[in-house]
Amino acid sequence: MSTSLEEEFNPQEAEELAHALAGAGGGALSMALTYPLVTISTKLQAEAKSEKEEKRSPWRVIEDIWQKEGLAGYYSGLESAIYGMAVANFIYYYFYESTGRSIQRLRRKTQLNALESIVTGAIAGSATAIASNPIWVANTRMTITKSEKSTLAMMLQIVKDDGVLALFKGLKPALILVTNPIIQYTVFEQLKNMILGLQGNQNAILAPSWAFLLGAVGKLIATGVTYPYITLKTRKHMEGDKNLKTKAETAGKSEAKVSAIEIIKKEGISGLYRGIGYKLVQSILTAAFLFYFKEGLVLWAIKALRLLRQFNQSSLRQRRIIVSKLG
Repeated sequence: MSTSLEEEFNPQEAEELAHALAGAGGGALSMALTYPLVTISTKLQAEAKSEKEEKRSPWRVIEDIWQKEGLAGYYSGLESAIYGMAVANFIYYYFYESTGRSIQRLRRKTQLNALESIVTGAIAGSATAIASNPIWVANTRMTITKSEKSTLAMMLQIVKDDGVLALFKGLKPALILVTNPIIQYTVFEQLKNMILGLQGNQNAILAPSWAFLLGAVGKLIATGVTYPYITLKTRKHMEGDKNLKTKAETAGKSEAKVSAIEIIKKEGISGLYRGIGYKLVQSILTAAFLFYFKEGLVLWAIKALRLLRQFNQSSLRQRRIIVSKLG
């Protein structure tokens, strides 16, 4: 049965793929640039206050990493973080673009309003949270325990020690944290629509410089609102880690369950906001670079897919010529 060119290469699906590839590339680049801040904020979030010992200050954490591990210590778990960021952004952008286009077709509109952006973000964010959670569990443990294992090796070790369900520790707060990108992308999309409207071209691609600024604004608002759940998710990722059990028992703590109420009782409200300063800087820069790289890379991805389409058209014509000659 013959297949038409349109069926072989759907332009809309190609554009969705272009956005997904650009998002994956932009996410990986932005994570690599800001990863030392990720390491610092993760260590601060994971550090629970004991009765005998005060928590380390952020500067003490930075100093301890340098003295014990050197420069490489700030990049512990980088491989899994880049992999996780690329996978998460690919899934998110693909679902966001495909869901958004479906809504636009149903509503016969060219732009999503705020409510439609929220629905689209919720669908894309939920799919991303479920698919990427095992990678982020592995990344958190690699960062805290300074493991040199690969992402896959760490995931297999977690399954061996704690079972498959351990890969989904922190999934509930992760699903709640779907509100983070929803807020971020809703703010971004609405500001983007406003700017493109003022420029008189709603269908244009936003300039990378504008994307950098709007991405930073969106992430600032989103992270400020959802940070307690980021702390809770990090703590839950460490549940059941045998490498940390002795340390937890020494501090008189139970690692069986971690909850927001438990953190507030033992550490106060400030415990939920541990390391927020570094996380805000890291998140804002990561989001700004992500949108900057993504908006630039999507142009290259679309061009590459157009070249692929042209090659596909050429190959299809050649196949038809050969078939006609053989016939």
